[in-house]
Amino acid sequence: MGVLQIQLLLVPFLTSPLGAAQYLMQDAALMSYMDRRFLSLEKRLEKCNQDILDYVDEFRDFSKMVRSRLAGLNSYKAEVKSEVQNLLTRIERAQRDIDYFGSVTDSNPCVEVHEDLVKQQLLEEAEEKKKLKLMLNASCDHMLAGIKSLKVVKKTGNKHGSWMKDPGKKHTKIYLLNGSVNNVVLEFANIMTFMENNQTLSARRVTLPFPWEGTGHVIYQGFLFYHRYGSLNEILKFNIQSRKVADQMLLPGAGRIPAYQLSPHTKIDLAIDEQGLWAIHAEPETGGNLVITKINHITMAVEHTWDTPCSSKDAEAAFMACNTLYVVHNSPSGGTSRIRCVYDVLDSVNTYEIPALHFPKRQGSHSTIHYNPKEKQLFAWGDGSQIIYKLHTQQK
Repeated sequence: MGVLQIQLLLVPFLTSPLGAAQYLMQDAALMSYMDRRFLSLEKRLEKCNQDILDYVDEFRDFSKMVRSRLAGLNSYKAEVKSEVQNLLTRIERAQRDIDYFGSVTDSNPCVEVHEDLVKQQLLEEAEEKKKLKLMLNASCDHMLAGIKSLKVVKKTGNKHGSWMKDPGKKHTKIYLLNGSVNNVVLEFANIMTFMENNQTLSARRVTLPFPWEGTGHVIYQGFLFYHRYGSLNEILKFNIQSRKVADQMLLPGAGRIPAYQLSPHTKIDLAIDEQGLWAIHAEPETGGNLVITKINHITMAVEHTWDTPCSSKDAEAAFMACNTLYVVHNSPSGGTSRIRCVYDVLDSVNTYEIPALHFPKRQGSHSTIHYNPKEKQLFAWGDGSQIIYKLHTQQK
């Protein structure tokens, strides 16, 4: 009995440390399990947050793309509308030819058919010319016979730029647009103010919402018309007084190549004459020859387009005067500017037997040359100088 009692007393003594160790191991295992679970949850939460950030960035990129596409659709809409209108005109012409051939039912020889077709085409051309004369003022019957003199008004600004008066308004304000890419127009009260030394202090600054490209802009009846920088062929109509864009248009076929080889910064050259607003540009399909487009300055719609035989090669500028295009050529290194090609949109031959018209007493190049129909003068920008050329005209 004594031995049995001793054994019973030893059992709790030996088992109590073993039990405590076992509990400690279980607690450690539980803590380890909980730690792993928390780590797993934290990683999943972190991944969830990252996915949300990725979704947000993806949505923002998608939203920007959609807005860009929607903005582009407005431009494409206007361009497609113009292309469709042009296509409809061509279809109507083709339909007239088809109707004519369908009406020929007799057995006349092919020669007679061709003669009748020629007569029909001549009648259509005469009718078209009649419509053009009604659209354009037929009383505008003078042509350029010579450039009498020049006056360097001032030398200021970059190599490229343009300056002008508004021929459609009764005021004497001078506008200076410096550089081939810019968005600030300087407005001067008159030419005397413009000739002052400190032009910045005496000028009113007009900031455009979009910069211009090239030097082919014009001001007419209180509006600035210019080629928008960064666009292929968008022309903006900007109200100078209210400082707002009043309208815009896309000029079909323009903007792919420079209008003039020696002035590559200008893709679309706008012009004003006695008939209003014109656009001059070159197209690859015409072999680089110049294309003239008559634009309604009120509605910003294309009224008519002419393909000319005048090449843009070695050309530095051009201007419209009394329905006639005058193209100014020069040498690549800069020399004496001269008019080598003349195209009258209303003349049946579209050429004149005239001597070469040279610009007087000046060596260099022109960035832009614009005709002012009110004063019958040319406003030119040559190597940073603002120049006025007086003209000599005669009856066509």
